[in-house]
Amino acid sequence: MTDLTGKVAAAVERSGLSAGAVVVFASGATGAVTTIEYEPGLVEDMKAALERMAPRDIEYAHNRRWGDGNGHSHIRASIIGPSLTVPFSDGKLMLGTWQQIVFIDLDTSPRHRRVVFQIIGE
Repeated sequence: MTDLTGKVAAAVERSGLSAGAVVVFASGATGAVTTIEYEPGLVEDMKAALERMAPRDIEYAHNRRWGDGNGHSHIRASIIGPSLTVPFSDGKLMLGTWQQIVFIDLDTSPRHRRVVFQIIGE
């Protein structure tokens, strides 16, 4: 899990826009974007919750077909989703006090990841 809040805030600031929305999109089938209070306890809680929702150690048709062992990664990414839209005003993200934007790499093997920011506003 990677905290992207600072990078997203900097991109919004560099845009020169005052108000609008930024879309944060994870390109790839086993990555996800969401918000969380980014602290060690909740990071561990998220891992445990994802294991309960889509366990690694059960059979997935995807694994039978491709043999890559990451069927659970695809399911987890689909549940969380690949994108998040965050409004901004006065050039600042409108996040809650304890809310950070995070990218979650759900795959079983290291991958090159690309997260796209698209900023729309005035």
